[in-house]
Amino acid sequence: MDDLQRAVYVLHFRLAFRTQHGTAFQDWFVRLAGHAFGSDFEEVRPYGAQGDLKCDGRRVSTKAVFQCYAPKAMTDTKLIAKINEDFHGARAHWGDGMAEWIFVHNEAEGLPPKVVQLIDGLRAAHPDIKIETWSEPELHALVFGLALSAMQALFGYVPSITVVDRLVLSDVVPIIEALARQEPNPNPPLTPPSVEKLAKNALSDDSALLLQMGRRKSGLVDTFFRKSARPDLGERIAEAFRGRYAELKSLDLPADSVFKHLQDYAGMNGEPKRQGAALAVLSYFFDNCDIFEDPIAVVEAS
Repeated sequence: MDDLQRAVYVLHFRLAFRTQHGTAFQDWFVRLAGHAFGSDFEEVRPYGAQGDLKCDGRRVSTKAVFQCYAPKAMTDTKLIAKINEDFHGARAHWGDGMAEWIFVHNEAEGLPPKVVQLIDGLRAAHPDIKIETWSEPELHALVFGLALSAMQALFGYVPSITVVDRLVLSDVVPIIEALARQEPNPNPPLTPPSVEKLAKNALSDDSALLLQMGRRKSGLVDTFFRKSARPDLGERIAEAFRGRYAELKSLDLPADSVFKHLQDYAGMNGEPKRQGAALAVLSYFFDNCDIFEDPIAVVEAS
């Protein structure tokens, strides 16, 4: 796995972690654990009246019982009730078959203080059971310990640096033609961007790397527009990007989430060569139109 593939997979992981909720998050975790632990992991599904015995999956070698919880909105009172119910229920059902209890959740910013105190209390009351909480950092480590084939199974195929370097003009044409079918705003803003955009918008190093890799072939996009019989085509597509960016910004999304949506808008899907071509197009328009904010210039007094 090269640097470009890793950067794309980081963004795929973050999107999955932050957008999967409820049963979908549980199913995603179970797939991830299956790839990470292989036959050492056993999925446990609800069965009739007995349910799942407070266990979403087990790691056989360590006697670890996993329980997932990923609501769309988490509150400390519901979380405390959930942890108490699931831990004590798992302990009653699995007995000596549970040496570890791992609570997997989607609260990326950390657990509320009262919940942390509850977990500490459970650890003190049950020293024979190793109790852990897993969230974004632990799942990130699990994902990026996988082989490339497992990453592909989880998130699909993504372009490598070699794929991008082998792009030719004909590879970017379908992306541009698809974007040209967008209906632009008839009164586009024309303020040019600046090179400090990445720092201004707090895009991650992974997003920055994607843009850097796309720039290796963004010259193909420039060549297409210079040769195009439609002199306004580049600006029409630029306005389509500006419009989409404005819609996303109004949702108050994190910068990387906005960037991921713009990747989708550029057509960064399908087989790796098409994704690489879309990345080249996106990089071109990132540098040549008002996608993301320009930093405010600081003028020193003379």
